[in-house]
Amino acid sequence: MKVAGILTVKGGTGAIIEYHGPGVSKLSCTGMGTICNMGAEIGATTSLFPYNDRMYDYLKATKRQAVGDFAREYNAELHEDEGAEYDQLIELNLSELEPHINGPFTPDLATPISKFKDAVEANKWPEELKVGLIGSCTNSSYEDMSRAASIATDAMDHGLKAKAVFTVTPGSEQIRATIERDGQLKTLEEFGGIILANACGPCIGQWDRRDVKKGEANSIISSYNRNFTGRNDANPATHAFVTSPDLVVAMTLAGTLNFNPLTDPLKDKDGKEFMLSPPTGEGLPARGYDPGRDTYQAPPSDRASVQVQVSPSSDRLQILEPFNAWDGKDALDIPILIKAQGKTTTDHISMAGPWLKYRGHLDNISNNMLIGAINAANGEANKVKNFQTGEVDAVPATAREYKKNGIRWVVIGDWNYGEGSSREHAALEPRHLGGLAIITRSFARIVSAAPVIYSAQLAAKSFPARNKFEEAGHASIEFLRSSRLRQDQSR
Repeated sequence: MKVAGILTVKGGTGAIIEYHGPGVSKLSCTGMGTICNMGAEIGATTSLFPYNDRMYDYLKATKRQAVGDFAREYNAELHEDEGAEYDQLIELNLSELEPHINGPFTPDLATPISKFKDAVEANKWPEELKVGLIGSCTNSSYEDMSRAASIATDAMDHGLKAKAVFTVTPGSEQIRATIERDGQLKTLEEFGGIILANACGPCIGQWDRRDVKKGEANSIISSYNRNFTGRNDANPATHAFVTSPDLVVAMTLAGTLNFNPLTDPLKDKDGKEFMLSPPTGEGLPARGYDPGRDTYQAPPSDRASVQVQVSPSSDRLQILEPFNAWDGKDALDIPILIKAQGKTTTDHISMAGPWLKYRGHLDNISNNMLIGAINAANGEANKVKNFQTGEVDAVPATAREYKKNGIRWVVIGDWNYGEGSSREHAALEPRHLGGLAIITRSFARIVSAAPVIYSAQLAAKSFPARNKFEEAGHASIEFLRSSRLRQDQSR
């Protein structure tokens, strides 16, 4: 969280984040995994830690001791190089590092817990906490769930339970089965937790939320890694914050953002004040992991005889048809569909929520293309001008009108276009609706590989011409015949 605040969501683009130092040995293997997972939020190519005994213990506990033994043979090579020079060196004193809460609307707006109340008041963020959510792929290890359960136990020992709605998403079937066996799951349920499926869930918008109306300002807090506008519940007015599972449980217990568990007391069932005890939890289960239910379904041995049949009337599944190959010609005087302003994440480009049911139907899900992007011409989302008619319509509708008339178009983006999930629909949809190129100041790493397969991408660190592009204006592109782009365009 702290590093995201320092580097921002684009500060790690093109870089490898290497963590080292004496503090590394104090972290669990799954804790290191969580930190590396968050590297995606700063645009890093990858993140890594030096190999150590905590990793070996985890590999052994997960029945991969042979891998751990092999890594030990090369232990000297699996560390930072002595005397290595780095492009940037950030030093963090773990004994002084405060817990942070990041957000809303972006994972790099970092605030230490000691200053969070002031930030809530200064920014007029909704103080009441509506929902707390832990789990999903990030922060859902045995250690995370154990620490969360220890806080819940402490609260219930004082006669308290969650004030806000509380959801728990186990990170895997193995984690779910293990914490069910060892009792943490029951504790979290008794605390008020709703146990969700071992899947992405609210983190990617698979959440049928009904406690607030769309457009109603409210606050939620999660231990997920992304908190873009509307991502979790399709409500752009939801102020989503991200932090550790420990803080999520503590804040959910208090039911307010104006609570610092390090300094603020709570009142027990008898009205007496008490302080929450520091959370505790083992990094690995003492009795080993329980693999849980075996739900794997093996594919047929003879796959050549299998035919996939999709009803042509289905609104959820559609056979993909190949895109037309590039005709080898330059694109001259083509219209600008939208000039996006500011943050344009994959959630702005292809929203989740109720749209996820169309992930297998490219034409239907394309009706959400860029509906969350802010139009620089009017400061509004999903309102663009048709250069032929002058009428203002939704972005997908305007793109479809152009496509119907045989007109290719481009999108003008801003910095770090495509930040967020590796959602291939954010690349497929523009191509499907007739888009030729996405022209931006820069692309986020996680999406930069995908769009070049499906459409042209053009980026420049210095992009003064962006200011010259106007709504319903035009642009021209001269392709480099010798570039790899020509090959990619024919895929």
